[in-house]
Amino acid sequence: MELNTYRVAIIGAGNIAGSHLEAMRAMSSPDRLTPCAIADVNSARADALAGKYGIRSYIDYKEMLAKEKPDIAIVTLPHYLHREASLFAAEQGCHILLEKPMALNTKECDEIIAAVRRNRVRMMVGHTHHYTAENREAKSWIASGRLGKLVMMNDRRHLPYDTPARPGWFFEKAKAGGGILTNLGSHSIDKLQWLTDSRVTGIKARVDYSLRRGDVEGGGTAFLDLSSGVPATISQSGYPGAIVDETELLFTGGSLLLRSGIGLWAGDGREYREVPVPPQAPPFVLQFEDLLGAIEEGREPESSMAYSRSVVAAVESLYRSSELGTEVAVDQGGGANERG
Repeated sequence: MELNTYRVAIIGAGNIAGSHLEAMRAMSSPDRLTPCAIADVNSARADALAGKYGIRSYIDYKEMLAKEKPDIAIVTLPHYLHREASLFAAEQGCHILLEKPMALNTKECDEIIAAVRRNRVRMMVGHTHHYTAENREAKSWIASGRLGKLVMMNDRRHLPYDTPARPGWFFEKAKAGGGILTNLGSHSIDKLQWLTDSRVTGIKARVDYSLRRGDVEGGGTAFLDLSSGVPATISQSGYPGAIVDETELLFTGGSLLLRSGIGLWAGDGREYREVPVPPQAPPFVLQFEDLLGAIEEGREPESSMAYSRSVVAAVESLYRSSELGTEVAVDQGGGANERG
């Protein structure tokens, strides 16, 4: 059976754009996705990637979409431009792969969802933790019950956040939405929700603003209530110190230590032992395969719009909880409300 092929245009020529282009080359049927153009306000950056992959470059992404008429648009712009680019791409009839977070807030998410549905296209948001081998293996352990009942989860992420390589817009709340708890916290919330097939229903958080750059936070801690009934904590620091990126899952009969992209360890005695993780295609390749399935089968991708909105809603509630100094409920229909 002959497979459908799709022309792909990329909006934004940052580092992640190269990862998408490499993933298209690495697909088992590489002709399924054909990159045709890339746009970036930094013409030198767009020209460099365009030259490397034999595609056309543009400065204006709107001109690119109007001229190239791609089947799929990949949006890799700064957070504050996600809404505008997604709305335009949808109006052009493009299916969309949008980098996380979906938008600055749930109001913008709702506008994007309405535009995608109105134009009858498909959208996937790039929550790549769903496609990481170690995460998938950890999820299978949870489902199997081999370590008993999952009773709690602790997610820790510590790394220097203010580095020369990080663009300046990351430190402006109006453009980034927040600091480390928006950028990396989205990953943590996504991972905890996805592992347990649940949603965050309530949050109690404390946010720290000692970063001394811009108006975003440099760290914080949050306690999460999940609809699955499993409580979880998130601890993130963007200050100097040892680099940590791990999720500990505690069961009635043992524990798992998950380091996404690195390995998985099980503890059913006194020490952790590494467990084998089945090989799979790279996460960006699996992400594309899911998007193609959604387009061709008329279904939502795993990282659906509604799911991705739930992550943004939880992040909004995290900041609101810190401002109020109390626990807040996450209103998945829009907004966060203080609990009585």
